[in-house]
Amino acid sequence: MRSRQALSGAVMALAVGGCMSTADQVPTAANGPIAPAAFERERLIGRWGVASFHDEKDRRRTEAEARAQCSQAYAISKGPTDGVMMHVADDPKRYELRLKGDTAGRTFVGFEAPPGHPQDREILSATDNLITMRFVDPDAHRRYGTFVYVRCRA
Repeated sequence: MRSRQALSGAVMALAVGGCMSTADQVPTAANGPIAPAAFERERLIGRWGVASFHDEKDRRRTEAEARAQCSQAYAISKGPTDGVMMHVADDPKRYELRLKGDTAGRTFVGFEAPPGHPQDREILSATDNLITMRFVDPDAHRRYGTFVYVRCRA
């Protein structure tokens, strides 16, 4: 129950907070060139139960909690071009985000910017039914933890 309250708090923070982007957060050459993502956007599209954890030992429990959130599923839909519609940290508006890879084989979802930009999420693992991702920005990651998305049944 406490984790569900924490998730509700995190979702509220996403819904009511202001955008964390500043002019100081400029992509650097260290982010590397954009490469193809490891998978297609269709893997992300659908209804998801979402929960998050801060400590790896809580991962299994968090997956079960995400599954329980399917009654209030988070929808990821196709964007108007080739991206997906999702929220970014601390902003109630949905934006079209793109899947992008880097030359190290990592996959990110975010705005048109080099992979690993502070507003990106890094997709740590992805199957058709379970995705884990975290915000690249250390402050957002500290606040929200690692997200677990479990696909909801139709």
